Amino acid sequence: MPASQPESASARPIVAFFDVDNTLLHGASAYHVSRAAWKRGHVGVRDLLSFGWHQLRFVTVGENVKHFASAQERALGLAKGLPADELTTLADDVYEREIESRLWPETVELAREHIRKGHEVWLITAAPVDIAAVIARRLGLTGALGTMLRAQDGKLTGEFDGPVLHGARKAIAAEELATSLGADLADCWAYSDSRNDIPLLELVGNRIVVNPDAALAAHARTHDWPIMRLDPASIRAAVRRVRREGRAVRAENTKRQAG
Repeated sequence: MPASQPESASARPIVAFFDVDNTLLHGASAYHVSRAAWKRGHVGVRDLLSFGWHQLRFVTVGENVKHFASAQERALGLAKGLPADELTTLADDVYEREIESRLWPETVELAREHIRKGHEVWLITAAPVDIAAVIARRLGLTGALGTMLRAQDGKLTGEFDGPVLHGARKAIAAEELATSLGADLADCWAYSDSRNDIPLLELVGNRIVVNPDAALAAHARTHDWPIMRLDPASIRAAVRRVRREGRAVRAENTKRQAG
């Protein structure tokens, strides 16, 4: 029998990783879900006010490691005792009521441009994967990577099930996914607003920073990374870059769904 031929480069998937909070979505996705949880009686007013403060600070000054840790601890407390499937139900409801109108249309269009090129588009976030998976599904994207919450006897325990997908851990998760798909990281893309995602951005061959915080903006200028501001000229340039430099792949590489 003749030796098998190597798989052509065009058959290898290309992955575009999109951060969610303040990159795809204005603000923090977990806050909107916590509001829905409050309306359904799962959390109290004090918890909601705490999340509200974090949302305001996140929108105005960006992510801070100390406050991120505080918010994650609070999120675990909110989740404790919640039926495991309720988080997805809440996220589905919140998508239509709160999240959809807060998505940045410009970043969504970039994600869809990748889909048109035949790329896989994965959301990657420190937020619970249940929330990110709903957003990915509603937008017709490939899937989502996010923080897992532990469940026991059908209810969330208030503990993480594995590491929080934040900082360097995002890069590890992205690399693991790319390896499992047979993707070449040099062909892959990443989008983020936060300095905490520099390891993820450095991992791939193509990166675009979106409305970056001050530290990421400085890093991007130093390393000559493209910066996309949410203005027409910057958005057109980013879309042209994907069209020009994003090698098209076969369509069957694109429709793998999360879960």
